[in-house]
Amino acid sequence: MAIKFQFNKTSLNDLNKQLKVRTNALPTLKNKESALRMEVKRAKKRSDELLDQLASSLKSYNYLAGLWNEFEPGLITVKDVVLETVKIAGIKTPALKEVIYEVKPYNLFTKPLWYGDGVKILQQLAQLGIESEIYSEKMMLLEFARKKTTQKVNLYEKVQIPGYKEAILKIKRFMEDEENLSKASQKIVKTRQQQEVAAV
Repeated sequence: MAIKFQFNKTSLNDLNKQLKVRTNALPTLKNKESALRMEVKRAKKRSDELLDQLASSLKSYNYLAGLWNEFEPGLITVKDVVLETVKIAGIKTPALKEVIYEVKPYNLFTKPLWYGDGVKILQQLAQLGIESEIYSEKMMLLEFARKKTTQKVNLYEKVQIPGYKEAILKIKRFMEDEENLSKASQKIVKTRQQQEVAAV
């Protein structure tokens, strides 16, 4: 990326301001990037833990497989998933507040004794699955933000800051050369004037 500038003091001051902004922002961006990287790992780990928990819970209820045939389909449904927004390093991410279930009424006297436990088991399994999905979504959002931040860090560090420094150096050299030429021409004029005065 070529930085546009002119060979004058105004352009030099503008470039110095831009360089200062980027130099000051770089440490903050690096901290944000490392915080996001850590949060991505944390969200992935939690999502995997919840999936493992779900798998082991399903395995532990295998012995009840025959009883699930007696269970009434549609007895329990997820009515709503209430989310809240949590900011992590300035990025809005979802967090599970609660899962609202709708349990259709059933007759306790005609249904088997384990029906109540079955409803609780299904609620726990649904909770684990939903929470795992939310952490997976959180991980994707944080990973996207981390990539953007990494790009910005690289842009500042490898392109813009060196570019501004180089442009500032070119302007300073140009202005020094101009000043030296001006001084040299003044000396020549002065010497000529002194020679003319001496000749008269």
